[in-house]
Amino acid sequence: MVKRTLYFGNPAYLRVENEQLKIELRESGEIRQVPIEDIGYIILDNQQIVISQVAIAKLLSNNTALITCDHTHHPVGLMLNLDGNTLQSQKFQAQVDASVPLKKQLWQQTVISKIQNQAMVLERQRVPGKALRHLAQQVKSGDAENHEAQAAASYWKQVFPDFLAFKRDRFGAPPNNLLNYGYAILRAMVARSLVGSGLLPTLGIHHRNQYNAYCLADDIMEPYRPFVDLIICQLIRQNGQYLEMTPTMRAELLKIPQLDVQLEGRKSPMMAAIQRTTASLARCFEGKAKKIIYPELTPHV
Repeated sequence: MVKRTLYFGNPAYLRVENEQLKIELRESGEIRQVPIEDIGYIILDNQQIVISQVAIAKLLSNNTALITCDHTHHPVGLMLNLDGNTLQSQKFQAQVDASVPLKKQLWQQTVISKIQNQAMVLERQRVPGKALRHLAQQVKSGDAENHEAQAAASYWKQVFPDFLAFKRDRFGAPPNNLLNYGYAILRAMVARSLVGSGLLPTLGIHHRNQYNAYCLADDIMEPYRPFVDLIICQLIRQNGQYLEMTPTMRAELLKIPQLDVQLEGRKSPMMAAIQRTTASLARCFEGKAKKIIYPELTPHV
């Protein structure tokens, strides 16, 4: 079942009653209830939201990801369940024991998938993607020649033709703000699913920043980023270069978990696709599979 994403942008009090999340909206006085088992993600985007400790504990035990935003409405925090799988200790050990050659092969698969999806994004913007597809074919184990960076340099110059001088920079001008928001949601989705698959989000196959608690999430989300980029392309077509975040734009980005993607020839919501991706990664660590299942961006998805 595809879990619900709940977004709170106004003052509210969240607590638990009879295994339901009870939501009291302060401004209107309205009271709502949602079964906790139906919730996959909660985004807290108001400085006057109060949530009880019982609610936090219940949500995390349900493997709900809690995302908090700062005063600029950008996601800055993520809380996850620490015990998301019945065989967690066994899967942790397999992940820790993974050999360097295995991790290099998994990163090669990840980079190839990402570049191929970037090429399709360009082609859907009527920009030739042949050069990126050629780069994807040249990626070797571990991406020792850093074709990922080469592809990114070409990709970001072309993907938003309305922004001739666009530069991908987390703190840069729009549409960087929209990319940041979409990627933050995607990162939370992947981290949540990794925990559900019994893996440690901290131990990456490529990313190794000692200050990053989600290195593996940053690895595995890479082939999914182009799907977010396509949403930003659509928002640009609708709004031109006036891209300060609006409630309408935020609402579109909050649909990311339900976005249809194609995985092994079948469509499924991104939330479910990511679960299959992380489950396949766990099997690779355990020696039960050799390939991570990643989504394929097609002309019609």
